[in-house]
Amino acid sequence: MSRTIDYGNLMHRAMRSLIQEVLEDVQKNGLPGEHHFFITFDTQHPDVDIADWLADRYPGEMTVVMQHWYDNLEVTDEGFGITLNFGDSPEPLYIPYDSIKTFVDPSVEFGLRFETQDDEDEIEEILEESELEAEEEAPQKDADVVSLDSFRK
Repeated sequence: MSRTIDYGNLMHRAMRSLIQEVLEDVQKNGLPGEHHFFITFDTQHPDVDIADWLADRYPGEMTVVMQHWYDNLEVTDEGFGITLNFGDSPEPLYIPYDSIKTFVDPSVEFGLRFETQDDEDEIEEILEESELEAEEEAPQKDADVVSLDSFRK
């Protein structure tokens, strides 16, 4: 049985840990300077908790902005809860890290994008194609045989 390193899962865990650490700092100290976040998440994730009217309005994914006004930020190891304002109507949300598709802080041009299984399959196909192209483009040549006698004086 062959064992492989699952770089995709390791990277996702590290990136989600980074988001958790950033949100924990914001929970304790508030958003510093011009920092603000655009967080896109899968509204169909089983552990997402949002109002029914938001789930109806955003049946696949939703992007929330954490900037000027937010309340009740509670960060856990699995996700975070926050109250955001939607047209002067405060709504509590719970967003598990596993549901996050993108996390962007445009104030410092920082962003994370989580690859889906489809994206990973596409990456694998690209890698396989590039390997095949490299093999096809590499000129096939016979080995050169060099006689040592030609170097003797």
